[in-house]
Amino acid sequence: MEQSEKVAAISIAVNITLLSLKYIFAKISGSAGLAADAIHSSFDVLASLTVFAGLKISKRKSKRFPYGLYKVENFVSLILAFAILFAGYEIAKEAIFGSNGEKLRYIPLAIIAEIAVIAITLGFSIYAIRKGEEIGSPSVVADGKHVRTDMFSSVAVLVGLIGALFGYNLDRIAVFVVIIFIAHAGIDILIDAMRVLLDASLDFDSLDKVKTIILSEPFVKEINSLTGRNSGSYKFIEAEVVFNVTNLEKAHSISKKIEKSIKDEIPHVDNVLIHYEPVKKEIISFAIPLANEKGKVSRHFGEAPFFAIVKFKTKDKSFMESEIIPNPFISVEKGKGIKAAEFLINRDVDVILIKEEFDGKGPVYAFSNAEVEVNITDSENMETALTEQGYKLKGEINANNHTG
Repeated sequence: MEQSEKVAAISIAVNITLLSLKYIFAKISGSAGLAADAIHSSFDVLASLTVFAGLKISKRKSKRFPYGLYKVENFVSLILAFAILFAGYEIAKEAIFGSNGEKLRYIPLAIIAEIAVIAITLGFSIYAIRKGEEIGSPSVVADGKHVRTDMFSSVAVLVGLIGALFGYNLDRIAVFVVIIFIAHAGIDILIDAMRVLLDASLDFDSLDKVKTIILSEPFVKEINSLTGRNSGSYKFIEAEVVFNVTNLEKAHSISKKIEKSIKDEIPHVDNVLIHYEPVKKEIISFAIPLANEKGKVSRHFGEAPFFAIVKFKTKDKSFMESEIIPNPFISVEKGKGIKAAEFLINRDVDVILIKEEFDGKGPVYAFSNAEVEVNITDSENMETALTEQGYKLKGEINANNHTG
C-alpha cells in the first residue's frame, strides 16, 4: 500500500472514531450541536472512503486511458470541496435554526469529550496535510483540510457547551466565525481542483526550476517554449529546446539526460517531453590536414605541416572562403595531435577530413566532445575530398590564403 493510501486508510479510522465519540456524547448530554457534528462526521467517513477509492482508481492505465486516471484525485478533491461547503451550511443551519429548548445534561463531561475530539482532529489534520504535501497528493491534502474544518465546527460546539455551562447561548456568534474558515478552505480546494481539471499551467516555481535544470546543460542554446500541468499527484512537462549540436543522435542523448535530471530533482514528475532540434548553422567549416600548400592531403593529422579551412553556405553549398594555415604544433614533441585538434575546435570547425582513422587517439575524443564530425577520405587533394562531401571549391587554391 502506498503512503497516500495509508493516510487515506488512517483517515477512515479517525473519522469513524470521531463519529462514534460525537454520537455517544450527543446522546449522553442531549446536545443538538454534538448531534449535528456527529451527522457531519458521517459525511467525513464517506469522504474518506471516496479519497481512498480515488487513490486506488487514479493509478490505473488502460487502452482508453493511456495517460492514466491521475485526475480522479482532483475530481475527488472537487467533491470534497463541495462536502466542506455543505458541512458549513449544515453547521450554520443547526446553530441558527436548531432547537435550543432542550436542557443539556452532563455538560462538563461533554466539554471534555469535545476537547478530545478537537485534539484528535487537529493532530490528524496536521499529519494529513503535511504528508499530502510531502508525497504530492492533492486528495490527501484536501482530506486533511476537510478534517481541519471539523476542528472548527467542534470548536463552535465547544463554545456553545461552555456558554451553556455559564448560562449563555453563544452558538450563533461562534457559527459565523466558523463559516468563514470553512468557506475559505472549501473555496481554495475547489479552485485548485478546477485548475488541474481544466489543465491550467504548472505553478511558476516548478516551471522556473525546470527552466534552470534545462539551461544548466552546456549544449542547450535556448528554450523556445516551456509548459507543464498537474494531473493528480503527478506533473507533466513539455519543452521545445534548441541544442547547440548538429548531430541528431547526440541531441537525443542530451534530451534524455535533461529528462532524467528533471525527474531526479523535481518530485512526482510522470512524464517529460523534450522537443529538440539541432542548431541550424548558416555556414559549415571544413578542416583538412595538408602535406603542402598546393592542397595535397596529408596522411598524418598531428604531423601535417598545414591545415586548410574551407567555408561554405549550408543553404546552397556555395563556396565562401578558404585559407591555408601552418600547423603551430608540428614541432611539439608530445600531444601535437590533441593540441592541433583543440586549435581547430577553437576556430569553430564543423567537419574534419582525414585519410586515416584516429584509432582511439586523443583527437577523436576532443572532436567528439566538441561535436565536430570526423570523415575519412581516400582523395589525394583537398578539392576532390570536398567534392566527395558534396561541396565544390571556387577557383584554385594557390598559396597561404584564398577567398572566393
